[in-house]
Amino acid sequence: MIDLYLRHEYLVASIQLTLAMLGMGAALTLRDFAEVFRFPKSIVVGSSMQLVLVPLVAWVFVLTFNLGAGVAIGIALCAAIPGGTTSNIFTHIAGGNTALSVSMTTVATLGCLVTTPIILGLLATQYMPANFAMPTAHIARDVFMFVLLPLALGMIYAQYLSTSAQRFSKWCIRASIAVIALIVIGSAGAGRLDMSAYGADNARLLFLFIIALVVLSLLIPRLFRLGSRDVTAINMEVTFRNTNLALLIKVSLFPAVAGVPDPVGDGVLFTALLYGGYQLLLSVLLIYFGRLRHSRHQGPMRGLS
Repeated sequence: MIDLYLRHEYLVASIQLTLAMLGMGAALTLRDFAEVFRFPKSIVVGSSMQLVLVPLVAWVFVLTFNLGAGVAIGIALCAAIPGGTTSNIFTHIAGGNTALSVSMTTVATLGCLVTTPIILGLLATQYMPANFAMPTAHIARDVFMFVLLPLALGMIYAQYLSTSAQRFSKWCIRASIAVIALIVIGSAGAGRLDMSAYGADNARLLFLFIIALVVLSLLIPRLFRLGSRDVTAINMEVTFRNTNLALLIKVSLFPAVAGVPDPVGDGVLFTALLYGGYQLLLSVLLIYFGRLRHSRHQGPMRGLS
């Protein structure tokens, strides 16, 4: 079974991401974006943080700390990808501006068609083998085929089959989570998720990286005098990366070969999965404090324009 998973790792990762994006698309309509773009200040601030601040923080970590090649590439990869469906879900649970969260996810997802290869090239090239060439066209194709196209198809489903769209979205996301479990089991069975191989220091530095994103994504929107609900949406969007896409890009960059060790590729996989674990653990606190912030205000708040 483990050998079977390794032989079809790219297909498994593709299916997982496609299901997740179909589910997100089926939960969206064009009306969700209208209110956000009437007050564009919040989406400009949030999207700028996604595309500029997060890669900048990753660059500081890669430059400052003595990271292994796999972990450094993994952090660069987490910085290069957009937010994912979990940011929208947790924003809604925390009482944040869900439409803003969805809009930022969409903008970042569209933008990553161009920005992901560029950011990876700037942050991770020095850790690649001398003869390595960044597969920009391959990454762009994957983003289009497994992120943008399923997202659009999900929205079309919601438009024409609205009565079942919510159920369809729920089951797609549940199925994507089940495939993630398959990825974890397959990777662990192949010995690629060994914490001792990467050290507690790398795990602590990765945790420090995500904490830096949490703090900055709470402080900077306040400097722009954004409303409490918009701060929550930006905080979730910056913190919760689309690790589904990270897994697919990892498979594109470092495809697993049964019986052939790949410490760099395994380090990238380990980093992406550990980041995903960290963000799920932090979600409980971020949701709690988000709801606490909103309870201090009377009625819904909107970002100032």
